[in-house]
Parts: sequence; C-alpha cells; structure tokens
Amino acid sequence: MKVSIIGTGYVGIVTGACLAQAGHEVICVDLDPAKVALLASGQPTCHEEGLAELVARHAGTRLRATQDLAAAVRATELTMIAVGTPSHEGRIDLRHVLGAAAQIGAALRDKPGRHCVVVKSTVVPGTTDGPVREALEAASGRVAGAGFGLGMNPEFLTEGTAVADFSRPDRLVLGGVDAATHDTLAALYGGFAGVPVIRTDNATAEMIKYASNAALATMISFANELSRLARRLPGVDIAEVTRGVHLSQYFTTRLADGRALRAPIASFLEAGCGFGGSCLPKDVTALAAQGESLGLSMPMLRAVLAVNRTQPDELFALLARHHPRLAGVPVTVLGLAFKPDTDDVRESPAFPVVARLRALGARISAYDPVVGPATGADRLEALAGVRFAADLADAVAQAEVVILVTRWAQFQALADVLRAAGRAPLVIDGRRVLEPADFARYEGIGRAAATPAQPQPDRSDLAAACR
Repeated sequence: MKVSIIGTGYVGIVTGACLAQAGHEVICVDLDPAKVALLASGQPTCHEEGLAELVARHAGTRLRATQDLAAAVRATELTMIAVGTPSHEGRIDLRHVLGAAAQIGAALRDKPGRHCVVVKSTVVPGTTDGPVREALEAASGRVAGAGFGLGMNPEFLTEGTAVADFSRPDRLVLGGVDAATHDTLAALYGGFAGVPVIRTDNATAEMIKYASNAALATMISFANELSRLARRLPGVDIAEVTRGVHLSQYFTTRLADGRALRAPIASFLEAGCGFGGSCLPKDVTALAAQGESLGLSMPMLRAVLAVNRTQPDELFALLARHHPRLAGVPVTVLGLAFKPDTDDVRESPAFPVVARLRALGARISAYDPVVGPATGADRLEALAGVRFAADLADAVAQAEVVILVTRWAQFQALADVLRAAGRAPLVIDGRRVLEPADFARYEGIGRAAATPAQPQPDRSDLAAACR
C-alpha cells in the first residue's frame, strides 16, 4: 500500500519506518526542512532502539520524505496524521491536527478515487468524528464515508522499545466511520498475523488509547504512593513489596514447566521518582480535563497526577537526611531522558530535580548516555549552568551526592566506577535499580534507612524544597 504520514516526530517516523519494513511505500511529510534532509540522507529524526537501521535500510526506496503535503497525499492511498498534540492550560491543543486535516482535505478536492485519512495522533474522544471530520469535509468538498474514508488508529508504542512494539503489537485497534475504512486499515496491517484486532468506531478507538495510558499512569502513582509509606516503616522496602506483588497470578503467566513469566504491565507497578514523557502526563491531564468540561469530577485521575508531580520530593527527603544545606555541594544527576533508550526529555523528572538543586545552591553536573547540550536544545534551556559530563566516570569524579533519575543500563556500572575512583559519595537511587550493599552510603526510593536519621540543626532550605 502507498501511505503518506504527516509528521516525523516519534510516532510518525517509527510508524513510517516500520510500515516500510512491512513492505509498504511510505512518504513522510514534515514542514521542517532539516528533518526532511535527515530522512533523505538515511538518518532518523529521533533516537530509538533499532530505528536508525530501518531508516538507513529503506531511505530513498520504500521510505521517502518531503515538505510537499499535497503531493504526498495525491501520490498515496492512505494518509496518517501523526502530528503533535501538546497540552495548553491542561487541555489538548489540536492546532497541528486540524491544520494537517485542512491541508489533506484541500489535496483531496481534486484527487480522483477514494482516499483514506487516519488519525494516528492521540486525541480526546470525539475529535476524529468532530473537528477533524469538519476540517476535512470543509476543505475537500466531500463527505466522510462517501467521499473519503476516515479512521482512528491509536499507537501503543513505548519509547525505547517502539520499533519492537510496532513490529510485534499486542493489539490492533481500528477505528472507522464505515466498513470500507476498517477494511483499508486491515489491509495495511495484513502482515501482522495472529494479532488481536478490534474494529470499532472512532470515538471508542480514541478512548481505548486514553484508558490504556491512564491505567499505566495509575499503576505508577499507586506504587509511588506506597513507596512513601514504605520509607516511613522501619524494615519495609518497596522493591521487595512490589516483587512480592508481581508474583500474583494477576501479573504472571504460568508456563507449562511451572515457571512464572512476569507480565509486561508489572514493570509499571514499581516505585520511582515519577513518570514523564510525551504521553502519560499529557494524556491523563487531557482526559481529566475532558471529564471536568462535561461536569464530571475526576478525583482519581487528578490524584494520579498529584502523586506524580510531588514524587521528586522523595529524593529531597532522602537527601535531607545527610545534607542539611546544599550550597556549594557538588551534586551529579544521572539521566535526563524521561526513560532509557530514548532521547525524549519531555516531562522528565530530572528537570524539577535540577531546578530545586539549583535553587538550593548546589553545583550541578549531569550525565545521560544520549541527551547532551546539542540534543533538544529548546527543552534544555532549564539546564543552563549545569555541567554536562563526558561519561559516567567524569560525572562522579567530584560528586558528593549522586542522584540516579533514569534507569539507563549503563548506570549499573556505577559501583565499579566509584570503586575505581576511590570515591564514596551519597548515592540516591530514584529508580531502585542499584544494589544497596554495593555502596558505602545509599538511599533509595521507598526504603527505610537502616538507622533513624538524626535531627539536623538547619534544614530550612531542604524543607522548603520538599513542599
């Protein structure tokens, strides 16, 4: 099938590269000439495990890029809208989606034959059949269903494993205004044998996406709230608690030989310093706001967001046990991306941590295996004055405090690096991925200290930071 994809961000480029790998001819459209040039040269527009190889393999053949949206629509059978849906004052901002829809509609006005338009962007229920349909119909002079197909096909990609998630999906949700749209989407994914398929209307497809993300966010915040309680209960370690919960039949599948296989969702029931990224914070906020706009109180979703927003406080509560004041103290933050194996820093908990450290006068260094001064410069303004370390050894060379924020696999070597350097800083494990016994001074989220902390003479700056 010939497919055009509007937007070459994380969702757009992963979808395009994976569809090309599946045998389709894909044209990626973006207004940014730099992104188009990158794809034309066989380079991806973002860091994602396995993506660079796919783009290099298919660039110039089954994967092409252009700034000409109208030409791309005219040359293809199906167009996917995969542009960003940022949050504005707690509500979803549809400017980019509706702008793309209007341009697609204009291209369809004189295009012969039936064309299918599919929303891939995450939009609140009612968007595809509402403002998107209106924009398409107004610009094209056609009616959805009769003059063009209109569908909603949500993505369920996890950053860091997006290529694998697309290639081996756990489900395919095909929303559409009519059977013809469903059939077109089914043909697009015809090579994905054995995958459960849900054919539904567009609004339900939209809701399935939001419900899925809200469920994952709730799991994380639930574990994080329990971690706060565990820190205050001597002898209780949230890592052991969640390990015990994971063994429940709700989170495991028993293999024929009796072994227990942990379900992927169990990874969301783990304590940390908060979730981030382009999806969970924004989508839960948008879903809560939509409910409230209809006169419905959404206390559970608001609580999920509140727990997440204040979870970095736990890091400072642990820090306060050892450093009553941070002025001039060299502190290293390990990890800037919101999760490993991606360069996405949107809503990363590293940023509020850095902001508080700066306000308390700490000397801040940071290290991330992928994110550096040249990565996402528009989002890294908040790191002005932070020293970017060259590698893990450089990052901890002078540190008196090391705070692990992102669970990059490389950080498992922290204990060895510190031993080699003869260093013993305070290590605060914000993701509970380190072995406490490997460090002379260790604190971890959801873990009570071995001995009660002694009262400190002056904690005013840290107490303020934790409020």
